[in-house]
Amino acid sequence: MGSKELPEPREILRAWMPFKRLVGVTSVRTKKDYARARATIDALLDEVGDDENHPLAEVLDYFANQVKAYEDENVRIPEGEPHEVLRFLMEQHGLKQEDLADCAPQGRISDILSGKRAISKAVAKALARRFHVHADVLL
Repeated sequence: MGSKELPEPREILRAWMPFKRLVGVTSVRTKKDYARARATIDALLDEVGDDENHPLAEVLDYFANQVKAYEDENVRIPEGEPHEVLRFLMEQHGLKQEDLADCAPQGRISDILSGKRAISKAVAKALARRFHVHADVLL
């Protein structure tokens, strides 16, 4: 790629600053950044869903990577039974059972949290996507 094909840094800045003002956070360094990025991810998940071809899918991936980097440094997922790990993740993200309706029905989440039901592979994948963790921690 020739240098003439690359945008000038000033052009990048002109595109970046409005984006940064709009979303309120572009890198996750503090708890406040983390909370804002998580809220942005939730909003994007509602819009994008599983559609990897959605125009906002790359923005979702960008924020997911920012959050993952922050979590890797600042959030330790305890080892434990899958239902305990799920409870921990829900507490960390300030979520209730009904907030996970995109992953499984509330009754199933309730049964999982009480230890009455194991987490299926399909639900583990959905939860892993939601919390940006490996499904293995939920199985």
